[in-house]
Amino acid sequence: MELNLKNPLVFFDLETTGINITHDRIVEISFLKVFPNGKEEVKSRRINPEIPIPPQATAIHGITDDDVKDCPTFKQVARSLADQLEGCDLAGFNSSRFDVPMLAEEFLRAGVDFDMSKRKFVDVQIIFHKKEQRTLEAAYRFYCNKELTNAHSAEADTKATYEVLKSQLQRYPDLINDVEALSKEYSSFNNNVDFAGRIVKNDKGVEVFNFGKHKGKPVVEVLKNEPSYYAWMMEGDFPLNTKQSLTKIRLKELNG
Repeated sequence: MELNLKNPLVFFDLETTGINITHDRIVEISFLKVFPNGKEEVKSRRINPEIPIPPQATAIHGITDDDVKDCPTFKQVARSLADQLEGCDLAGFNSSRFDVPMLAEEFLRAGVDFDMSKRKFVDVQIIFHKKEQRTLEAAYRFYCNKELTNAHSAEADTKATYEVLKSQLQRYPDLINDVEALSKEYSSFNNNVDFAGRIVKNDKGVEVFNFGKHKGKPVVEVLKNEPSYYAWMMEGDFPLNTKQSLTKIRLKELNG
């Protein structure tokens, strides 16, 4: 099963120092770029996170501080990476909840303007969970009839994710071989405004908070009635992408 693509589709996977998008950093990125003509291109790169890699993270992906001490920082490779991803849609396994928000956060920290809103996102894990409720290793076994060796290696996980999506398209007749359809209909649980899902759109298309005391309330209404809430979020421990999304809503309202 070949993918029906209008734009190149980049399957990518990150290994990181942890799972906190605000504080943790990327230590390895691997991507498999699939072009509309079927050509495939694989690249992997280790990154110096500029913070210690905790032992519990090393236990998962096997990458130590010594392994990355001479590697470039994300800021040093950000512009080149953004250029390689330009014009591409993105795909991954659990990417909408972790890899995409983490990548967006790293670009913002590096000061590189990479507009994620222009991308379509396909999350193979969400498709899998909606259909079968399993893990990547189980998905690979179930769909591809193979055992996933070297799991939690970014490159192995990336290649497995690509194979799983192709097998999913073969297995389920109702899955449309089109990135836009896979992105909109199958790769999201919520209509997120920010990647972390702190702000979502309700069934009327209104941006509402998705956490805390104002959960379910329109963002514009909260900021109007409680102006200090904006300052609290901007100074708080929230992802840069969440703060950026909040600021866009506020400015849109102020500018009428």
